[in-house]
Amino acid sequence: MPVDDLGLRPLSARSVVLSLLLGTHPPELAARALVRGAERLGIADRTLRVALTRMVATGDLVRTGTGYRLADRLVHRQQRQDAALEPATRPWRGRWEIVVVTAVGRPAPDRAELRAELTGLRLAELRDGVWTRPANLRREWPAALTEVTTRFVGQPAGAPAALVEALWDLPGWADRARRLQGRFAATTDLADQVTVAAAIVRHLVADPVLPAALLPAEWPAARLRASYARFRADLPGRLLE
Repeated sequence: MPVDDLGLRPLSARSVVLSLLLGTHPPELAARALVRGAERLGIADRTLRVALTRMVATGDLVRTGTGYRLADRLVHRQQRQDAALEPATRPWRGRWEIVVVTAVGRPAPDRAELRAELTGLRLAELRDGVWTRPANLRREWPAALTEVTTRFVGQPAGAPAALVEALWDLPGWADRARRLQGRFAATTDLADQVTVAAAIVRHLVADPVLPAALLPAEWPAARLRASYARFRADLPGRLLE
């Protein structure tokens, strides 16, 4: 499957199904709606139905009386994507959130899952087992993490800007955000727009959502969020009309 200069691949049947359901609240659609939307994006009826069968078998989807809905684990992904569009913040007073992993001797898959969860909470790893970020986010702390981590708030001795530079590649994030924004604005093909939109969501999930005082000038996250929000609001009508 070809990859373009932004690393974007053409839509697969599975990615079309996920794009439709992740953008729908609640994440459930009739089979005929999925077929119609997929056809607008160049996915044949038979190809889509094979993908739906496989996604049910692998636990991505649950069959309903009239169609399909996302399985619970993908509903969590939808919630993360929604939060990426409208991250809840609070005034920053110079303090940092610090999370120390206290569980030891865990299997490699469990360690990888914990790393992914902490990254999803927009924390960055300062050193092995120590994660941190500015304490400017309002979010619920997952109950399961209290069993394997200790969490507290403190203030670093050094310059916050230097710590931010060590933890996040902000120039790299901003550069890709601007390139995605440019591609999004330039294309009129619906399938290409959906492909770019999916990449924008993944990129926004990786936005550290830092306080304004710690961000470079002209940080592009707000503009990228606004572009995607407008597109997501219009997409169901364009696909399912």
